[in-house]
Amino acid sequence: MAIKVFIVDDHYMVIEGIRSLLQNEKNIEWAGHAMNAGSCLAFLQKQLPDVILMDINMPEKNGIDLCKEVKAKYPAVFIIGLSTFNQQSFIEKMMENGASGYVLKNASKEEILEALQTVVKGKTYLSFDAIKTMKSKSEANLILTRREKEVLELIAEGMINSEIATKLFVSVTTVDTHRKNLLAKLNARNVAELIKLAFYHQLIAVNH
Repeated sequence: MAIKVFIVDDHYMVIEGIRSLLQNEKNIEWAGHAMNAGSCLAFLQKQLPDVILMDINMPEKNGIDLCKEVKAKYPAVFIIGLSTFNQQSFIEKMMENGASGYVLKNASKEEILEALQTVVKGKTYLSFDAIKTMKSKSEANLILTRREKEVLELIAEGMINSEIATKLFVSVTTVDTHRKNLLAKLNARNVAELIKLAFYHQLIAVNH
């Protein structure tokens, strides 16, 4: 089934550039575009795309605030931050507000397609440049044991405690302890946040 893609950007040349990159892809359906937050929200009242490529730097309401509003109203829609800014604060704020990915406007067609295909599977996608930026973040306080890393990777694969316990030949109680330790070490409120933070800190592989 084709991925329905919508783009929000205040520069028409950017919209046309990305549309021309994707228009001949058989697995991509172009849902349309908006040039500001108001037009985006009006469109979403009529129909929902699978993925929104959302510019961050827009007049009136920026993409970071719009991302939060769209995810609150339409949690099933995936959002990929789209920006010329490769700054840690922008990446973090977009992800904290519910984005599933972040790519730069100079991304290749292959990278954009990979991002779209990754987020519709419920996974996180950061462009190579964004990963490099996040990797520069201090990791000094994030020292995990070998077992914690194993548990973290299995959590990222979607396994529940009992499945992890069977895989690692340990008790469910032990897995639960590791899970609680991981949440505490990364200061995460839930598993979804844990996985995103682990991704930020390069504690799990990029393909998770």
